[in-house]
Amino acid sequence: MTGTTTHLGKKTEPLGGPRYGILSGPCGRASVALLAALLTWNAPACAAEPPTASAARSVEHSKPSDEQEAQRLAQLSLEELMTVRVTSVSKRDQSIADAPAAIYVLTQSDIQRSGVTTIADALRTVPGLQVAQQDRYDYAITSRGFADVFANKLLVMIDGRSVYTPLFSGTYWQVQDTALEDIDRIEIVRGPGATLWGANAVNGVINIITKSAKETQGTLISAGGGSQERGFATMRYGGKLGENLFYKVYGKYFDREATYLPDNTRADDAFDMWRGGYRLDWEPSSANSFTLQGDAYAGKMDSQGIYTDTTGGGLTPTLIRSPFIMSGQNVLGHWRHDQSDDARLDLQTYFDRTHSTEPRLVETRNTFDFDLQQSFRLGSRNQFIAGAGYRMSSDQLSDNFDVHFTQRHRSLQLFSAFIQDEVLLVPDRLRLTLGSKFEHNDFTGFETQPSARLIWTPTPKHSAWAAVSRAVRTPSRAERDVRLNSVVDPAPVVLSILGNPDLRSEELIAYEIGYRIQPTPRLSFDVTGFYNAYDRMRIVPFFSFGPDPTIPAAAAVNAVRMGNLSQGEVYGSEVSAIWNPTDFWRLRPSYSYLSIRMHRDAGVGDASDEAEEKASPTHQFSMQSSVDFPAHVQWDTIIRYVDRIQSPKVPAYVALDVRLSWRPKPWMEWSIVGQNLLDDRHPEFQPTVFKTQITEIPRSVFAKLTLRF
Repeated sequence: MTGTTTHLGKKTEPLGGPRYGILSGPCGRASVALLAALLTWNAPACAAEPPTASAARSVEHSKPSDEQEAQRLAQLSLEELMTVRVTSVSKRDQSIADAPAAIYVLTQSDIQRSGVTTIADALRTVPGLQVAQQDRYDYAITSRGFADVFANKLLVMIDGRSVYTPLFSGTYWQVQDTALEDIDRIEIVRGPGATLWGANAVNGVINIITKSAKETQGTLISAGGGSQERGFATMRYGGKLGENLFYKVYGKYFDREATYLPDNTRADDAFDMWRGGYRLDWEPSSANSFTLQGDAYAGKMDSQGIYTDTTGGGLTPTLIRSPFIMSGQNVLGHWRHDQSDDARLDLQTYFDRTHSTEPRLVETRNTFDFDLQQSFRLGSRNQFIAGAGYRMSSDQLSDNFDVHFTQRHRSLQLFSAFIQDEVLLVPDRLRLTLGSKFEHNDFTGFETQPSARLIWTPTPKHSAWAAVSRAVRTPSRAERDVRLNSVVDPAPVVLSILGNPDLRSEELIAYEIGYRIQPTPRLSFDVTGFYNAYDRMRIVPFFSFGPDPTIPAAAAVNAVRMGNLSQGEVYGSEVSAIWNPTDFWRLRPSYSYLSIRMHRDAGVGDASDEAEEKASPTHQFSMQSSVDFPAHVQWDTIIRYVDRIQSPKVPAYVALDVRLSWRPKPWMEWSIVGQNLLDDRHPEFQPTVFKTQITEIPRSVFAKLTLRF
């Protein structure tokens, strides 16, 4: 069963050296022997029934603390796990068992017991999701193929606020963060979610949902440090300003050590960042609730790479060390009005500002978003949900020779609307969901993204579903306006990648099937199969070769230009299970298989689509083990196998993470975490667009203390 939870709980120097490039990098390995004794101890199982959806608001005032809630989730039976509520599939509250999609949920208990310190690392065990760390702060994260640091087919949201950037249609993972203890759950939908969430929700949706101020009352202090996590701390305080007005404030800081280069010297990618925020939740009546929240952050990432020195009119590739600085602020407001048991109105708006500075590009971006959503029932068999939205994103860019934009300022508008009808064909057995998203953007105009989903539940322990969807990925700012230059020959010859103002949206038609079964009270399975047909995919075929008057210092310019000249098929399967051998031990294995086949138009001499075929692992496997010992001791183990990546070349690897925790008092928890314990270091991904450092991810050990009052 997917979608359930793991519960148990600028300096320059001459160019040179082998450490820079697109390929290469040996991986040193060492083995570590591990021994764990499993005690014979029988802890009582949790037998409490979860509240129904209609009773959720009536019991909200008696919700336990965040620590108590994590412990409760850690003890849920498999039957109760099937009722974990999600919203990312249908934009309404429903159980995982009723969701006609490949959905997986990471709860607070999962995040806590994995021992991770980043949201990106928390996603590593999700079946069908590829998480590869390129250096200390850059990640290539994608669902069902097409991995890259600039991956552009996965939509990421935090509390309904899209963190997708129209600059390259992707996510800056290094700044997507919050107090991890405040995350209620992360819902991951593998496959298209564009009918509800819009363009760029092509291969998946990641929806990060944080806890309300009411659920985070009191004081939390968490701090620690170790070999790679040099130091980190989080402080949070929650209180009341009235009978129905709750608030919380938090602050967070971390300092992370640099990774390693293939020659066993330190890379230049150390990373530190601070972040703070607030949230207010007000419930003036049982029918209305208001939320106001905001965050601010600033961080510095050490970096070095090959840049073009144009001083004196020449073109000299030069190694430059210069920090990458990012900062941002955001504020979000949400009003929810419950009109009846079957009707609800939601209004949300947010403003987001980001600023980043690096040697190649300086970007300032302001985004305003407005969304209105109405759900209602029509008769006894139709549950409708409809909505409309508007987004405006304005940027100001400062570029140079390596990264040049034809327009340094643009304001992009997006108008959208959607409607979805969930039809009950057979009561308690068969449901059909039909819907479509309608959007208008400044690049390709009007887009439609329909879907049809059917789910059959013959018994409470069996469910089968199927879906057909259309999704599009609209061109990004860079794909339309950019020119990327790099010196490839001392002559010198310049390679230029040109954007295309006529670029069209990439299109996906996706076919999915899934089956969930719980054969015994202690065992459940979830199986998903999919076939994705892509059209109008972006590649960069040959455009021209010869002198270019815009670059007089170059002997010749070899130009390639982006175009919609490729098609492809991606198919695969994802399997996960949950098995409780005993009341105090839970195992969660998962496996995913992926095959990608790309075909470019006849006569097009380009191999970039072939590289995309080989940018994702064919096989991935993980096993999570969570054990609760007496005296409030927890032992968590995660072992992962990731198949090789052929382009860029990365060998297969096996990673082992271990967490041991002890809670001597209800308000105190000590833990020690080891990550990547099976080798000194290994590569996970390599630079593909820019010539930056090729690094390897080292073994890490750190300790952590958490206090709650």
